[in-house]
Amino acid sequence: MREAGRYPANGFERSGTADVLARRIAAAVLAHPAVARLDGGPFGTVASHLPGRRRILGVRVGVGDEPVEIAVVALLGTPLPRLADELGAIVRALLGPVEVEVTVSDVTDPRTAALTDRPVPVVRPG
Repeated sequence: MREAGRYPANGFERSGTADVLARRIAAAVLAHPAVARLDGGPFGTVASHLPGRRRILGVRVGVGDEPVEIAVVALLGTPLPRLADELGAIVRALLGPVEVEVTVSDVTDPRTAALTDRPVPVVRPG
């Protein structure tokens, strides 16, 4: 597990809790009505690695001054710049004044997105 710095806005210590932060961020981002699902981004690099060789795709909690990265599939009809701003605000509400990089990996039709389940994607390699 990676060690990270302290967010002064809320005093939450990131050391040893990157997995908890990643789960909280994932849940908050998935709660946005214009997000169909989280995504690993280009080449699956946007991910938080958890104990036991698991990972959460679509959220990467930066170390020190590195930004928090999130990658999502958006619902069609949502202005993407507004979505990026809103998702950044959601992450900053959890962590304080941090840089947030948002990648919209794809856009999907809301009618087909509603047919799929929206769990937090935790992957355990085979």
